Amino acid sequence: MGILKNAFTWWEGATFGTWLGLRGKERIGEDSLGNVYWEGGADANGVPRRWCIYSGLNDSSRVPPEWFSWLHHQIDAAPDQALPAPRKWEKPAEPNLTGTQLAWRPSGSLEAGGRRAAASGDYEAWTPGA
Repeated sequence: MGILKNAFTWWEGATFGTWLGLRGKERIGEDSLGNVYWEGGADANGVPRRWCIYSGLNDSSRVPPEWFSWLHHQIDAAPDQALPAPRKWEKPAEPNLTGTQLAWRPSGSLEAGGRRAAASGDYEAWTPGA
């Protein structure tokens, strides 16, 4: 199933066509989430093209900030060469959890049970003609 799934789906990693398109391109590096970054060729303005091959679901929020800056040509070299070491107080990047089971659900939301604290009493409902 893995080979057929890879041949016909794009939402969980690269398809065969993508891998074939990466022939002759340079593998630049890999981030802590397992995403692999490539560079090669140039666009019409002569700017090098850059790619991210996601490990798992294709979700751009899974690209850490340092690799985002490389993908968008804000830095020229790979992040481990161009950027200083992370500070000890910096937290690791997290993907956007919206739409997943790990998403934050405030009290009162339907997914959290639909119950919320009673209002404080300063609310007065509008009635027509009042």
